[in-house]
Amino acid sequence: MAAEVQTLKPAADSKGAAAPPVPFGVNEVRLSGRHWLICCAILGAVMWLLPAAWKQLEEFSTGPDYRIPYELSRDYWLYARRLGQVRNPESIFLLGDSVIWGEYVLPDGTLSHFLNQQAGAQDKFINGGLNGLFPLAQQGLVAYYSPTLHRRKVILECNLLWMTSPKADLSSDKEDQFNHSRLVPQFRPRIPCYKANANERLGAVIENLVEFLSWIGHLQNAYFGQKSIPSWTLEDDGRSPPGYPNSYKNPLAQISMRVPSAPVDDAQRGPRSPRHRPWTEAGQGPTRFDWVPRDASLQWAGFREVVRTLRDRGNDVLVLVGPFNEHMIADDNRAAFRELHDGVVSWLRENRIAAIAPDVLPSELYADASHPLTHGYELLAQKLYADETFRSWLTR
Repeated sequence: MAAEVQTLKPAADSKGAAAPPVPFGVNEVRLSGRHWLICCAILGAVMWLLPAAWKQLEEFSTGPDYRIPYELSRDYWLYARRLGQVRNPESIFLLGDSVIWGEYVLPDGTLSHFLNQQAGAQDKFINGGLNGLFPLAQQGLVAYYSPTLHRRKVILECNLLWMTSPKADLSSDKEDQFNHSRLVPQFRPRIPCYKANANERLGAVIENLVEFLSWIGHLQNAYFGQKSIPSWTLEDDGRSPPGYPNSYKNPLAQISMRVPSAPVDDAQRGPRSPRHRPWTEAGQGPTRFDWVPRDASLQWAGFREVVRTLRDRGNDVLVLVGPFNEHMIADDNRAAFRELHDGVVSWLRENRIAAIAPDVLPSELYADASHPLTHGYELLAQKLYADETFRSWLTR
């Protein structure tokens, strides 16, 4: 017996005539063009107002010697908020990587702290360093998250560590995972070791341009352990069999409306830390670096772009070249370093950019190739204040 096929017929009206078919008849609500514009306007207002309101509601305590906590190094929205808090027009920003931030020292052992000590002030020099930063990433940090840096005095660190090898320069063809990948140029110039797909690259660009998305990143970094809410909910406890302690927690309860602070007694940093010791005690010997020439270096190109952006905004920039640990360089490698170093200084002077290249610190005041220990920062601050170029730059 053949199966019967039932055909749905249009419904009839009260007079028995078939009603005309209705397009998208399954939708109960249909928006006109005007309605869509209203919805977009409301959504845009919420996305614009919410981050602004959050700054007024969330407690963010800084104080003397404040630096972005290590755990929040990827919270670029918070970084921008920190720079915007500094209203004193006499304050001077120190920008750079972990050398400025202070990888092996406590907040009161950083360069900005000892410069304030030399100046007899608490907030004249502001620590604008970020752990794990490098010139190509700083290019994005300055372009997207430092809008308040206009017509200010800025000390910009130039760390030659990022030109010690093609890997450090990010010019190696081998795929590599590196910090702050969402800040680097996503399309041009091409970074050979950066193999992200087009979706990831486009997402990074949009996140940097839309403050609402970077604010979402702030929530993830500050309250959910650098994870999205779904990832945080499904995080296991590392046991076997695994448990999922967050699966029944209310995510909203995690938001304390208080930006986390760095630990007062950091076991990884400061004179009491086992990491706070001279580089020679770690068993390291002289090293031969595979220096990348300036004209082939992606990091050097990124650094020049940072300088250009800052100067285009009317900032008075002073570049600090170093402090690189020259004691670590092998004898047959020193000539290449000196050529690179002198070339950087020459370029800065040719472009009329104030620059200081202080003498190398004593060997025992370095923790590694570029990071001083606490007394190293103290001595460096003294050297800067004794430098005629630095004093002239401060007062001009």
